[in-house]
Amino acid sequence: MKALIASGGRGTRLRPITHTQNKHLIPIANKPILHYAIEAVASAGIRDIGIVVNADSDEVPRAIGDGSRWGVRITYLPQDRPGGLSQVVQLAEKFMAGDRFIFYLGDNMVVGGVKRFVDEFEQSDANCFLTLAKVPDPERFGVPELRGGRIVSIEEKPAKPKSNYAVAGIYLYDEHIFEAVNAIAPSPRGELEISDAHQYLINKGYKVGYTEITGWWKDTGKPTDLLEANRLVLDSILPVVEGEVDADSRVSGKVVIQRGARIVNSVVRGPAIIGEQCIVEDSFIGPYTSIGDKTIIQKSEVEYSIILRACKIQNVGIRLESSILGNDVEVLEASRKPLVHRFMIGDQSRVEVVG
Repeated sequence: MKALIASGGRGTRLRPITHTQNKHLIPIANKPILHYAIEAVASAGIRDIGIVVNADSDEVPRAIGDGSRWGVRITYLPQDRPGGLSQVVQLAEKFMAGDRFIFYLGDNMVVGGVKRFVDEFEQSDANCFLTLAKVPDPERFGVPELRGGRIVSIEEKPAKPKSNYAVAGIYLYDEHIFEAVNAIAPSPRGELEISDAHQYLINKGYKVGYTEITGWWKDTGKPTDLLEANRLVLDSILPVVEGEVDADSRVSGKVVIQRGARIVNSVVRGPAIIGEQCIVEDSFIGPYTSIGDKTIIQKSEVEYSIILRACKIQNVGIRLESSILGNDVEVLEASRKPLVHRFMIGDQSRVEVVG
């Protein structure tokens, strides 16, 4: 059994952060999303992993390495341009060499890992085994039509979904998936859709099984999904204080304060994580907040947010909430007259101000 992890694409729905960073390396609870996928696969006992990456960037290979820190072997498979998930599978045909494999979208997260799905697939006679999750917006996903405990059809991003299930970003296959992905034609949007490959298997009489994800599953393709995934991961952390907390500060709930961080005259209410060498002074850090390494927060309040590395939030009079700040972002009080809102904002940013 091998694994295929997708980490290519451009992350257009997460711009402007993804203008300068691969979306699979955005941290959730101060750990890159892609790490969770690798850990899940390694925990299922799989040791050979192929990771599809953008051919024009070495960002993911530099960040992830050869896999030895997880006890796995990683082979990088370059993708010249995004062409749909079936194209991602095509790129892995030689790497798989006839082995069964799990295909994991690197920006997806699921509680409890994937070992249960791997075991169910191995014990079944299915050629293709899908994971399904109930969602409030199935029109964003591939949607299965279920009849008599069987999947009878799958439609990609349907205007009128035939169920409230999404085909989650964790798929298990035998070698017949390569017949499917090499036989289908591009969709109207010019991509080789994975739903079309699954429908091909159904039409050809191959066995397509499924299981339901009963815990939480997140496709972190949108900013709101990142914040929600961050919340879900932080809910399960264990409190650890490796940094310094002075006598005038209060830390309550599940809070991780990493090495070199200093909490001065502040309140930190978990679940939250404060990265290495951070300074939090005269401030409030509320629940479901992740603060990246070397960030400085002074005389400010932050809650339910993801703050990346080396940010500065100083003397901000209104609480930052439901926010995502990229690396090296500064949010500061105006220091000279006229006292106005002053912004330098890149493409596709979003700012909400209080009147």
